Amino acid sequence: MKSAISSSLLFNSKNLLNPNPLSRFISLKSNFLPKLSPRSIIKSPSSSTSALRSISSSMASSFQPEQARVPSALPLPAPPSTKFNIGLCQLSVTSDKKRNISHAKKAIEEAASKGAKLVLLPEIWNSPYSNDSFPVYAEDIDAGGDASPSTAMLSEVSKRLKITIIGGSIPERVGDRLYNTCCVFGADGELKAKHRKIHLFDIDIPGKITFMESKTLTAGETPTIVDTDVGRIGIGICYDIRFQELAMIYAARGAHLLCYPGAFNMTTGPLHWELLQRARATDNQLYVATCSPARDSGAGYTAWGHSTLVGPFGEVLATTEHEEDIIIAEIDYSILEQRRTSLPLNKQRRGDLYQLVDVQRLNSK
Repeated sequence: MKSAISSSLLFNSKNLLNPNPLSRFISLKSNFLPKLSPRSIIKSPSSSTSALRSISSSMASSFQPEQARVPSALPLPAPPSTKFNIGLCQLSVTSDKKRNISHAKKAIEEAASKGAKLVLLPEIWNSPYSNDSFPVYAEDIDAGGDASPSTAMLSEVSKRLKITIIGGSIPERVGDRLYNTCCVFGADGELKAKHRKIHLFDIDIPGKITFMESKTLTAGETPTIVDTDVGRIGIGICYDIRFQELAMIYAARGAHLLCYPGAFNMTTGPLHWELLQRARATDNQLYVATCSPARDSGAGYTAWGHSTLVGPFGEVLATTEHEEDIIIAEIDYSILEQRRTSLPLNKQRRGDLYQLVDVQRLNSK
C-alpha cells in the first residue's frame, strides 16, 4: 500500500514540476481522448483549437447528453412572435368577488393599452387566499358562463383585445373536489389550457407561518405546457416553482417561457421568491415570469408581492415592490439561442450519470 501511494504522489509531483504545462495534459490517458503530439499543438494554435474541439466532441459523445432526458429533449420551436411585451398585473384582492373580477378586467385592458400581447394575473385573484374562502369562491370552469364568471371575463377580454392571457389562478370546483387552477386563453378567446396546481402549499414554520392547502384543495396531476401566439409556455402555480424537476420537464418540451402566478408570504418571500425565479431561468436558459397579488397587511394571508420578469441568464429584467402595479416588459426570444450557444448545457449533460424522466411523455408513446 505504501509503495502504491508513493508512486501516485511521485507521478503527481512530476506533473506539477514539469515546466511544460501541455505535457501534463498529454500524459493523461483515457479511452475517449485521441493521441496528440505536443509538437503539433505548440506549432499551430489553429490546429490546437481543432484538436481540443475534437476532444470536446468525443467527450460529449461518451457522456451521452441526449440520454439525460427521457424521452429526449425536444428542440426549441420557432415562436410565432420573437419579440413582444408582457404585462404583469399585481392586483389588490378583496372579499368582494364582483369587484375583483371588474378590477382584473380593467388591469388587463390597461396592460393591453400599453402594448402587452401577453398578460399574467396573480394566484387566487378573485378570492381571499384562505381555506375558508376557497369553497365559497370556487367556480365550475368547465361549465363556463354564469358558473364561472371569472373565466367568462378572461375569455371575453382576450378575444376583444386579441391578446393571450395567463389567467393567474382561481379556486375550481369539480364535483366534490376543489383545485387551484390557472386558465390560459388565446387571442381568439378560447381556453387553450388549464393547469391545476401540482404541489400543494403545505408548510409549517414554527413561529412564522402554517398553511395547509391540502385541507381543502386537491393536487393536480398533469404538467401543463401550451403553444400560444407568443410562444410555448410552461405553467406552474406558486409552490410549483420550488420543484426544479417540473421546470426541467417544461424546458425539455421546448418551452420559451415559464409563467408562475404565485402568492409567496412574508416569511419565504424575502428569502426565496426572487432566488427561485432566477434559478429556474438560469438552470433552463429560458424566461420566467411571476405575478403576485398586491400586499394587504390587514388580510388573513399577507402576500409578498414583487412580481418579476427574469431573463435566460438569470437577470432580473423588470420587477416591482408590494403595492398594486402593472409591469410592462419586453421579451426577446432571439436571446435564448445566444445564451444556449454561449453556455451549451444541453450538449454537456451527463446522460451516462443521470436522467430526468418525463413520465407523461414516456407513457404517451
